[in-house]
Amino acid sequence: MGPDGDSIAFTLNGKPASARVAPHHTLVEMLRNEFGLFGARESCGQGLCGCCTVLVDGQAVSACLYLAALVDGAQVSTVEGLADGDALSGVQQAFVDCGAFQCGFCTPGFVMMSTQLLARNPDPDEHDIRDYLSGNLCRCAAYPQIVQAVQCAASRQKEDHAQPRGE
Repeated sequence: MGPDGDSIAFTLNGKPASARVAPHHTLVEMLRNEFGLFGARESCGQGLCGCCTVLVDGQAVSACLYLAALVDGAQVSTVEGLADGDALSGVQQAFVDCGAFQCGFCTPGFVMMSTQLLARNPDPDEHDIRDYLSGNLCRCAAYPQIVQAVQCAASRQKEDHAQPRGE
């Protein structure tokens, strides 16, 4: 290990990336400090609130606990990478349309978990949604709107898949 840490290479939001990280640096520290990606936030520092959720190889992780060195060779997705230019992802747009946030501090983590949920279960019922998102905390208690947003995103996703290509 060099004095500035080891160099790692990975894919960040679909683009090649590299960084030098010390063994104790967490993924949320690296994303914020090295790449200026501030969507993932450290709140509890114990992996209990979901504010720091990002996807590593499609799996949601608590970036406040996940060591940055472990993403060497991996694909990392953050809330900033979900949009396509100015067009929000379906989940992001549903959160806006349903007002599924108040202060917004927890929203990126909920969006990332909801994105993973819909990738695994494109037709979740309310119980599925509440169960899947149970590790994410919203201190403003916007839970009804969050559930509504996930249902809306799922419905829109089904409609998009039902339409024939080219129309």
